[in-house]
Amino acid sequence: MTRLLRDTMEEWAGEARVPHDLADRALRGRVRRPAGPPVLLAGLAAGLVAVLIAGVTFVLSGQRQPAVTVRPATGITLPARPSPAPTDVRADVEHSPPARLVAAGRLAMSAYYTTSEEPAGPNLTRYVRTWSLYDPRTGGYERTSWGWLDVAPGLQVAAVLERDLPARRIGVLDLNTRRILAWFDVEHPVAGLSWSPDGRKVLATAYSGFPDTRGRDPRTRNETLPPSTRTGYYVVDVEAGTADYHELPARTSGDEPANMNGRQDLGWSLDGTAIWAPTDTQPDRVWYTLDGAPREAPQGQVYVGYSAESALSPDGRLVLGPDGLPTEITDRATGAVAGRQRVLQLHAWADDDNVLALGCAGSCGDEFDNGLVLVSVDGERMTQLAANRDSNRDGAWRWILTPR
Repeated sequence: MTRLLRDTMEEWAGEARVPHDLADRALRGRVRRPAGPPVLLAGLAAGLVAVLIAGVTFVLSGQRQPAVTVRPATGITLPARPSPAPTDVRADVEHSPPARLVAAGRLAMSAYYTTSEEPAGPNLTRYVRTWSLYDPRTGGYERTSWGWLDVAPGLQVAAVLERDLPARRIGVLDLNTRRILAWFDVEHPVAGLSWSPDGRKVLATAYSGFPDTRGRDPRTRNETLPPSTRTGYYVVDVEAGTADYHELPARTSGDEPANMNGRQDLGWSLDGTAIWAPTDTQPDRVWYTLDGAPREAPQGQVYVGYSAESALSPDGRLVLGPDGLPTEITDRATGAVAGRQRVLQLHAWADDDNVLALGCAGSCGDEFDNGLVLVSVDGERMTQLAANRDSNRDGAWRWILTPR
């Protein structure tokens, strides 16, 4: 289990959102795993309308070019989230990756991705993700050309970046129509995205170069980590049509706590009032105000290590434990063990009694032969949600979980 824990810590350290596939990590070690030109506002026949908001050009592109509707600074209206949100269990164990929506309780698999390698120069390799995104029109998943994406709570919209990272504009995509509702042009290119818990803001992490790159020492052939190129972040208020930039350089091996990874995406607190930067050690994150000032961790919030997920059950009674095998869940008030589960990792709460987890195949002889399962607190009930796969194989798919 030492390798699994090390690999999981490494990948989580670079992710802002649980990203939620949590622990089937193929691009490992202390090495991180894992567009377009600025947009020009097209002219209307009668005149040219430009809206400049805090250094960000905001464009509505619901119509085909060259007809572009430019919205004033009031922003756009996001589609309403389902109310009440679905809580049914949906599984697809017949296809790998899944062809139908996978969901349980409060969470759904909103997207998945595969990773491939590309040469990036002498002794350098880029790790590029290919994304498949939930499609409400079919109830399945559609392969996309986006370079990075994150789905908002409610599964109605996604924030997207074009293929070549870091990108100079952020798109807001309507999942139901597959049309871009808005583009935000940014002065500082970005390569990571995370929706706020209320689904109204996007935290976009800025980099001066491609963040998912590894080197190789020409003499020893050992992998090396180029320094992270993180420069700061934007807080994008989608409905207000604003994007505020703040400098926040990457952490290094000399910082305490440190982070040697190239991708160092920022994440939201559970209540959306603060942000955190990942580390590759303990503590697993450092905290900032939305303006980038250092601060203490928010009171009363407990996280699954190296992730954005709450370790507390929705009713606040139980706490998810660390990686297994087996794992355990404890009573928050007493510390007593409430149940043990024969799974590799506990990902996130589906409801007060069930957890989405990384289950192992067969006799659990290989930690990388695993799949997404729903397990009860007492460990007595387990439902396979997605087919098992070898997460250590090149091209293995990895899931993203999002509140429904």
